[in-house]
Amino acid sequence: MRPSRNRAWGHPILKTFLEDLAQTMRDEGFAGVLVGDMSQPRGGPMKTGHRSHQSGLDADLWFRAAPDYQLSRDERQKWSAYSVVAKGWPPQVNEKFDDRVARLIQLAAWDHRTARVFVAAVIKKELCEMAPPGNRAWLRKVRPWYGHKDHLHVRLKCPVGTISCIDQKPPPPGDGCGKAMAFWFKPAPKPVKPVKPKKPVKKKPRKEVMLSQLPDACTTILKAPAG
Repeated sequence: MRPSRNRAWGHPILKTFLEDLAQTMRDEGFAGVLVGDMSQPRGGPMKTGHRSHQSGLDADLWFRAAPDYQLSRDERQKWSAYSVVAKGWPPQVNEKFDDRVARLIQLAAWDHRTARVFVAAVIKKELCEMAPPGNRAWLRKVRPWYGHKDHLHVRLKCPVGTISCIDQKPPPPGDGCGKAMAFWFKPAPKPVKPVKPKKPVKKKPRKEVMLSQLPDACTTILKAPAG
């Protein structure tokens, strides 16, 4: 999608992964996947967006359903991704989050080539509630992160034999549900009204003490001859 961005480049293992994932989705009755940003022709940082997507091992997959026909270049350029997260509080998914979206995330996380799959926190929470007790190992790779309401971000492990590629540490043990998600659902703090600074009080200049106002003992000392 968005071919003018020229971000449809990646390591051969990423290309194979995406083709395999799309084929599995088709085998299950869906129409493939819509691929967003991958990497630039020579990798490295981008002028806009992503801090990642630099090594050719990351790709964004839209939650928007792929059509059952080949999109034209113009359609791929003009179409937009859509969010599957509802607005407001408490956070929850909207009607666009369906079995197809959940299955796409699950298949991406299940793959042995995958290191992590990033989604919005509320999507991870929904998946935690949907997954049956005996089928939750894949949830460990699904990590909550900001800015992933309309797409998932898949990151692959370093290909075998690559010297310059360093893998991240594996995700923490467990499925990452329950208490591990508490941080993402703290109510937003109420805005504090700014306190107007008080106007500085002008101090009256101190009056000079006249000799006639001093106690008699002070007057005696002051009038005493020097030496």
